[in-house]
Amino acid sequence: MPFAALGITIGHLLTPDSIGPAMGGGVALLAFLGGTWFPIPTHGFLYDVGQLLPSYWLVQASHVALGAHPRPTKAWVVIAVWTVVLASLARRAYRRDTGRV
Repeated sequence: MPFAALGITIGHLLTPDSIGPAMGGGVALLAFLGGTWFPIPTHGFLYDVGQLLPSYWLVQASHVALGAHPRPTKAWVVIAVWTVVLASLARRAYRRDTGRV
């Protein structure tokens, strides 16, 4: 859900010519910080930042299918907060873009 809300927000804020590069760069950054390209160490700056992003918890969810422990409550809280924040930004961007109040 947070990724869908992010896409809607960006779609209403940027021009058609700038959406592609912005989405490509944003996805690459979230993949890098979330541990998609390489495993994140279990300590340090990258670990601390990664645990605050929904992309990190999406990668961790894929490990559950391979026998890892289920996601902790922190994962659900991070995903819920990002969803609420990005959904409200998407709502605001949509209203601004369409002229609806």
